Amino acid sequence: MVFARTRSVTLLGVDGVVVEVQADIEPGLTVFNLVGLPDKSVTESRDRVRAALVNSGEEWPPRRITVGLTPATVPKTGSGFDLAVACAIVAANGKIDPELLADLIMIGEVGLDGRVRAVRGILPAVMAAAAAGCGRVAVPESVAVEARLVPDIEVLGVRSLRHLFAVLRGLPPPDEPPLPAVTGPDPETVGTMLISGPGLPPPDLAEVAGQRRARRALEVCAAGGHHLYLLGPPGAGKTMLAERLPGLLPPLDPPAALEVSAVHSVAGTLPPDRPLVAAPPFCAPHHSATMPSLVGGGNGLPRPGAVSLAHHGVLFLDEAPEFSTRVLDALRQPLESGLVTVARSVGTLRFPARFLLVLAANPCPCGRFAGKGLDCTCSPAMRAKYLSRLSGPLLDRIDVRVTVDPVSRAELFAPTGDGESTADVAARVLEARQRAARRYADTPWALNAEVPGRELRTRWSLAPDALTSAARDLERGMLTARGLDRVLRVAWTIADLSGRDRPSTADVDAALEFRTGVPRGTAAELLAPAGGALPESDATQAALAQLATLDADRERRDRPEWDTEE
Repeated sequence: MVFARTRSVTLLGVDGVVVEVQADIEPGLTVFNLVGLPDKSVTESRDRVRAALVNSGEEWPPRRITVGLTPATVPKTGSGFDLAVACAIVAANGKIDPELLADLIMIGEVGLDGRVRAVRGILPAVMAAAAAGCGRVAVPESVAVEARLVPDIEVLGVRSLRHLFAVLRGLPPPDEPPLPAVTGPDPETVGTMLISGPGLPPPDLAEVAGQRRARRALEVCAAGGHHLYLLGPPGAGKTMLAERLPGLLPPLDPPAALEVSAVHSVAGTLPPDRPLVAAPPFCAPHHSATMPSLVGGGNGLPRPGAVSLAHHGVLFLDEAPEFSTRVLDALRQPLESGLVTVARSVGTLRFPARFLLVLAANPCPCGRFAGKGLDCTCSPAMRAKYLSRLSGPLLDRIDVRVTVDPVSRAELFAPTGDGESTADVAARVLEARQRAARRYADTPWALNAEVPGRELRTRWSLAPDALTSAARDLERGMLTARGLDRVLRVAWTIADLSGRDRPSTADVDAALEFRTGVPRGTAAELLAPAGGALPESDATQAALAQLATLDADRERRDRPEWDTEE
């Protein structure tokens, strides 16, 4: 037999494409050609496969060998084709029955000694094989547990080429020691991920002293999937609050867990001992992060960025004004669509990016514009310039903006904290999400933040006169059309948390206060569920209100003349 074929999988982003690997052996000079749009790592498999077969005791045919990867128009990347190329050559040489390879997909890299090593993206590759109707897949033994997460497909974990050939020939597998276990995720991205799990208990919200308004904002954002902006001086607890937000989110359902795990598998951040990400991920990149590291990209075939690693979880940007303006503005499209589209010469890839964004910022460069603002050394122009680093279009996509005031001495040294635990708040969040899911049962949406504004304005009615304050702010220019839609979404979430069938005037006023920073009398009780009066509006609250006004001014200034109403 001089011709044989088997199959493998190439990844385009997190989507897999089944590739047929064909091997042809003809008389002639000893040449090994590999065709089918391979990249550098695939082309190098010629040397790896030859050495691996010889060191595994197989005969290398001294003839002209041509291996084709079809479809030839799809880019082939990575070293995961080694296993399929080696088996196709051996079958074409007549040493293995080609029929045994007909329904078998092979994914894995081979070393020069014939051992089979793990590659990135095993989970999405096996998912693509199952979707294509394949019944069996051979993968490295070290990642077989990851591959077995995919239902309705038989997984064969192999240690070496000798092991695989023995199974195909019906012989007992050789006694070989397993490869050393991988000790951790990809070192290039390990600093961006914090995943709760065994041995890493999530932090408790009860550990945060004071901050009633910010606690309530976290609860609202977790219940409705809204984006959050925390503004306050250093040491007030912004980072502590953000790190406790994933604990308020419910665990991922099986489809979402597979989707998140597939992204982490491609990125190389999937822990080897926990191949299934069951808890919402938390990603907190440093403010020096580049655009490819945040939204995806890089040299060659793009890789998922932090926005995709935070899919179905939380993306926390601490010290947000210190990020590059171009990097921050690149978040505007994923915030609306839930996808990142990366175009390169090799093709266009899409990565999922439906995350909950949390921005944290100081009120001024020195960070002391809090309380009465007497200790601040920054001029009003410096404060306005510092906050304007967050563009108006980006902030217009943030649903909830809240100040985080300095913690008082009484709150910090209180013998018993007055804050609720993560478990108590998470129970209310789950109940509110279930209420919203029942309301949207016959729609493609599950959370209030996902519902288009037109649907909220026309399909689900509010209480009479509930939009009076919102309409007044819209006329005054304090609220944009997109901002009004987001106020409605937050109002529905507040109503769900309160157990009401539709938002009341107080719910809309509370959403407006979250949006603009302007205190509303009717919303005071809703914004302080733990009891007690909220502090008076201080310098930080004034900065937040000023920021909302600046956003509206920028919106009016940037609006083209043809877009104005008569």
